[in-house]
Amino acid sequence: MASFQVKLCYYLTFFKIISIIAASYSSDEWKSATATYTKETDGSLITEGACGYGDLHRISYGKYSAGLSGLLFERGRSCGSCYEVRCVNHIHWCLVGSPSIVVTATDFCPPNYGLANDYGGWCNFPRQHFEMSELAFAEIAMRKADIVQIQYKRVNCDRSGGMRFTIMGTSYFYQVLVTNVGLDGVVAAVKVKGSRTGWLPMGRNWGQIWQCNTNLQGQPLSFEVTTSSGRAITSYNVAPKRWQFGQTFEGKQF
Repeated sequence: MASFQVKLCYYLTFFKIISIIAASYSSDEWKSATATYTKETDGSLITEGACGYGDLHRISYGKYSAGLSGLLFERGRSCGSCYEVRCVNHIHWCLVGSPSIVVTATDFCPPNYGLANDYGGWCNFPRQHFEMSELAFAEIAMRKADIVQIQYKRVNCDRSGGMRFTIMGTSYFYQVLVTNVGLDGVVAAVKVKGSRTGWLPMGRNWGQIWQCNTNLQGQPLSFEVTTSSGRAITSYNVAPKRWQFGQTFEGKQF
């Protein structure tokens, strides 16, 4: 009986390892989508989008930002995720060698059901579509292309420096915007701790803005951030006792 249990444990462990390897391999596979670009005065996306990041240059996402169609955006759960994209299947529009770039999900590309899915309604459900900045688009395809076929895959986010916490809100409506997140880039949960409180779970307000109804003024603040992959990291005493609304502080990085 004991021998059977040992063998059963061995096989279960073996299949678990195989499933983990298979899942990892699957996440590295290229998937098909389409891409267009948004024209801004300087060729990049700088306005506040559905993830709440604000000025994308200020938070270092800049031109390598993208709006995602609803299927990919997942109601904001994809905010901060990174994708490697490349133009494919068009000898005239794709740049030679199909170079790839990495973009960060910062916005939602809304559907337009007044137009056909394949003629203007690029972000209609269930299409998989990336709305890129003009400068980023120009690194993989010709600008004169209205729309191109691409391949994409999720990749880890390579960030410089630590995670950033921008404090917003009011005394009893405390909010924090979390940016510059490494690893898988997606924040799934945030906790905050003052010097006079325990750890307080924060709720998602919208995008990557998190909130709690507690007055934390006059206390140094610590943050615990958990990503969608389940990894957590704690940054102690990130904000000093006399922090002010509107200030940004840097913590640890994954």
